[in-house]
Amino acid sequence: MTSQKPRVVIIGAGFAGVEAAKKLGKHGVNVLLIDRHNYHTFIPMLYQVATAILYPHQIIYPLRRLLRDLPTVNFLQGNVRKIDFNNQIICADNVAIDYNYLIIATGSQSQFLGVTGAPENSFPMRSLTDAIAIRNQVLSRFEQAAKVTDEDEKRRLLTFVIVGGGATGVELAGSLNELIHSALSKDYPTLNIDTARVILVQSGDRLFPSYPQKLGKYTEKWLLRHGVKVHLNSKVSKVTPEAVYLEDNTAIFTDTVIWTAGVLAATPETKQSVKTAAKEKFLVEQTLQLCGHKNIYGVGDVSYVDNQEEQLNGVAQEAIQQGKTAADNILRQIRGASPKSFSYFNKGRLAIIAKHAGVGKIGKFPIKGFVAWFLWLEVHLLYLPGIRNRLGVLFNWLKYYFFSEGATRIIISTAKSENLPVSSEK
Repeated sequence: MTSQKPRVVIIGAGFAGVEAAKKLGKHGVNVLLIDRHNYHTFIPMLYQVATAILYPHQIIYPLRRLLRDLPTVNFLQGNVRKIDFNNQIICADNVAIDYNYLIIATGSQSQFLGVTGAPENSFPMRSLTDAIAIRNQVLSRFEQAAKVTDEDEKRRLLTFVIVGGGATGVELAGSLNELIHSALSKDYPTLNIDTARVILVQSGDRLFPSYPQKLGKYTEKWLLRHGVKVHLNSKVSKVTPEAVYLEDNTAIFTDTVIWTAGVLAATPETKQSVKTAAKEKFLVEQTLQLCGHKNIYGVGDVSYVDNQEEQLNGVAQEAIQQGKTAADNILRQIRGASPKSFSYFNKGRLAIIAKHAGVGKIGKFPIKGFVAWFLWLEVHLLYLPGIRNRLGVLFNWLKYYFFSEGATRIIISTAKSENLPVSSEK
């Protein structure tokens, strides 16, 4: 090794990777954090960028500024190509990087479940670039609809299909429906706004499957009451540039399909084989160490904890706590002590449906309506990094709440994102 002090390399600057870097940096450990972006993305607010409530820059924070007060933590922007566990070498953009300890926190990517045409003809929702692409697509469809005279074509342009009834799909459906019936109805006075449709397609028998059943029923009723069409027990069989086809032969003609139905671990390529579990996650021990590799940790969406009593759902709090545990265990190993098992403390879960409507579970108690909505806003504003970001988001939220006006609705680009190996987890 080139350094006398043990070097810890962290791949991925999502919630888990950043938390581990900060923890190790506070103890003076030599750390190198690698990510393909030079910023950290606050993933829970992506849907608000996609629906023009927030500006893109309000949910990201420069990594070098985030790590500025940690002199032993360095950052490298790059793509990890391959990891050689035996020689403890990482290849990133033709640069060979050695390590003593490694934390893999590369997050997740969209899973299209083998649906024909889905990767080519739908918009994923995993990154800031994805959110911008969705916002641009929605706005451009309205611009196009304002120019056409054929009613069938106009209806197709203004039909937006969201596949997946989990938190991301529901939040996006509710927020997009609000955008259409508030700001966009004023922006496009020549359009009959009732022509626009938001359709949510869920393969299971209820929305929010990871929440108590009554919260899923509450969410479904709320969305239906406010004009969102919900298809339950409906699996997508094919996606084309003109339509979504369901397994019951239903065809929904649309230009816009947003895919939130599933995720896969965004695992980097490794020279040696690694044990994997569901969704191609690395199988890790209770200590979060990769099976058979005591100096390597897998955290966040990229890892599956062996024999974990409570099933994890891939939310930010899980990633943060795993990042802390991995850092603590490396500190213990440096001191010659044994790593400790990861124990998840569930602080509760919250999700927004739309203004004044949310769901959540705090301990054993399910909550819904205004209380859940307000708690979501409060908690996420607290965790958002950067004072300027918090003030900007609060201002936009207040403007949106009182005037139904969020971020400026400008079409910047129509480029879709790529699913690259190193990403930030949810």
